[in-house]
Amino acid sequence: MDLAVVWFILIAVLWTGYLVLEGFDFGVAMLLPFVAKDDNGRRVALNTIGPVWDGNEVWLLTAGGATFAAFPEWYATLFSGFYLPLLLILVALIVRAVAIEYRGKIDDASWRRRWDWAIIASAWIPSILWGVAFANIIRGVPIDATSTYTGNFFTLLNPFALLGGVTTLALFLSHGAIFLALKTGGEIRVKAEGLAKRLSLGAVVVAGVWAVWAQVAYSVTWTWAAVGVAAIALAGAWWFSLKGRFGRAFIASAVAIVAAVVLIFGSLYPDVMPSTTDAAFSLTVANASSTHYTLTVMTWVAGFLTPVVLAYQAWTYWVFRRRLSVSDIPAHSEPTFAKA
Repeated sequence: MDLAVVWFILIAVLWTGYLVLEGFDFGVAMLLPFVAKDDNGRRVALNTIGPVWDGNEVWLLTAGGATFAAFPEWYATLFSGFYLPLLLILVALIVRAVAIEYRGKIDDASWRRRWDWAIIASAWIPSILWGVAFANIIRGVPIDATSTYTGNFFTLLNPFALLGGVTTLALFLSHGAIFLALKTGGEIRVKAEGLAKRLSLGAVVVAGVWAVWAQVAYSVTWTWAAVGVAAIALAGAWWFSLKGRFGRAFIASAVAIVAAVVLIFGSLYPDVMPSTTDAAFSLTVANASSTHYTLTVMTWVAGFLTPVVLAYQAWTYWVFRRRLSVSDIPAHSEPTFAKA
């Protein structure tokens, strides 16, 4: 297999890891006002993601770095054309990191409340904009013969892309609710279970409409399999949530996100950014890739480091696997891992 194709697949894998893991981080943050009405409850919710949220972001950094190194033309066109939405996402991620670290620095209710709203807002923004971005990449954007994006910000706000944003929002909300139901106890767990049952059903409807639209309008025959797997997995997440089997519901939700990434990248190939101006101007796996030597070096580095990263993350999740409840939250004078 050509190394450019290998790296196209590896970038899809990196995005899969990011969306599955960061998806529940975003979901937990967005659901803070719905599952916790007091500070201790919010600290419980934040501590479920405290040991892992920054590690989950590594997948995004690696995906961006891999795209820059393996497909520099793709990276350049994507980041110049999608500059404003990607900047908003970056600012949101920075604000979220600062808010999680700073909310517990001063023992003052209004101080923590302001940072809580920063955490919530900085989760909503990327949850919507990632879907808008990926939907536009599938649909195609105006690109000229020099690989330059010729549209503007409002070009990206088309109906298909906006529904894509609602889809990722629905998936992350459901994913986060299921994660909270799996990782918490007491009143927070009860609220999370109720939300998981409702939100997982909403995800089935919204994601189903978008996936069928994407498949019919922009995809190829074999990706119907991805649509089918996503539908079964989302229905399974809802069913297992109704039955109170949230471990299985979480696995089903993760499988649905994996299937969505397969649909996205399967729809793209052999393009990496289709042009709506002229198909001849589209960026492809072949014309947007780096040299064979660069891809070879990257492959050796990835082959060595990827198992290390996977082993470390697996160990982290294993160590912090147990449920949390209000009884586990110390007073503010005692530091917590999540600095919540």
